[in-house]
Amino acid sequence: MTLPALVSWRGITAAVVAGALLIASGCGGRQSAFDPAGPQSGSILRLWWLYFGVTATIYIAMVSLISGAIITRRRQRKTAVILAPPATEERRLTRSVEVGVVISIAILGILLIGDFATGRAIHSLRGPDPLVIRVTGHQWWWEVRYEDPEPYNYVTAANEIHIPIGRAIQFELQSADVIHSFWIPNLQGKRDMIPGHPTHTFLRADRPGTFMGQCAEFCGYEHAFMRFVVVAEPEEDFRRWIEAQRQPAAKPTTEKQRRGTSVFLETTCAMCHTIRGTMAGSRIGPDLTHFGSRPLIGGMLANTRGNLGGWIVDPQHLKPGVRMPLNVIKPHELDALVDFLTNLK
Repeated sequence: MTLPALVSWRGITAAVVAGALLIASGCGGRQSAFDPAGPQSGSILRLWWLYFGVTATIYIAMVSLISGAIITRRRQRKTAVILAPPATEERRLTRSVEVGVVISIAILGILLIGDFATGRAIHSLRGPDPLVIRVTGHQWWWEVRYEDPEPYNYVTAANEIHIPIGRAIQFELQSADVIHSFWIPNLQGKRDMIPGHPTHTFLRADRPGTFMGQCAEFCGYEHAFMRFVVVAEPEEDFRRWIEAQRQPAAKPTTEKQRRGTSVFLETTCAMCHTIRGTMAGSRIGPDLTHFGSRPLIGGMLANTRGNLGGWIVDPQHLKPGVRMPLNVIKPHELDALVDFLTNLK
């Protein structure tokens, strides 16, 4: 089997496994372009139905004509060789070709108008006070930062995006390594993120819900697991969430959690992650300040004690190729570290 075939089958298998894990864990939100939750996705779906209707009609018409020609040919007992068709037959064929050309131009014109109208609808969304969210694609996770005029009000999350319903959202998109593609099927179309070329897109959610997004451009070994959660919620709920995220990390309340804090700061964990309110301030990996409140680990596992422990000790077993290395931690230290991290809410 060739390498492309292996990559293809592995990608398909990984996508199926990822979906099964999310559904089984109860963290899988809706992910379907046929279930639009905003004006952009609604426009895209209407364009899809237009293309589907036109192409399906053409397909049925062509199959019918070809089938009719085959049936007519078989019913004829003799086949005469016509070197030059009669004048009346030639005129009829010419008119048929002319009508076919006119119909083809009309169909292409309809599709072109529909495409332009959809493009204008997708890119015309603007609001007086859009919420600006900067998303950076990494291999293989999403860094999400909520912009604010005051830098100390910045909020950073990973693989989780909260947005208020009924408000325009401006996503500033960039890639830290390779080409990624930002896609939330229920809310907007795909937007490629090319290294060195920042871009942006707008969207709006018109109803609350939890939706799944993902990278739609093959970006490496774990492309199929580069997923994220989008939570669309009322403005009041969003404000409460953003204010909670601006707070420093929760203080340890038990002796085990205090031991877990020491384990985190004295091992390789602090070399890659940030926890506001502690000495850990590295930007290599995701910010873990409020890790305990996130629904997923690594964009693929439910945030439970068992999954977290397995992820810390051997992330390569759960997500092969991930940049996080294996960690050799004693069982009692791992238990304390898991207690500390799950308390970060």
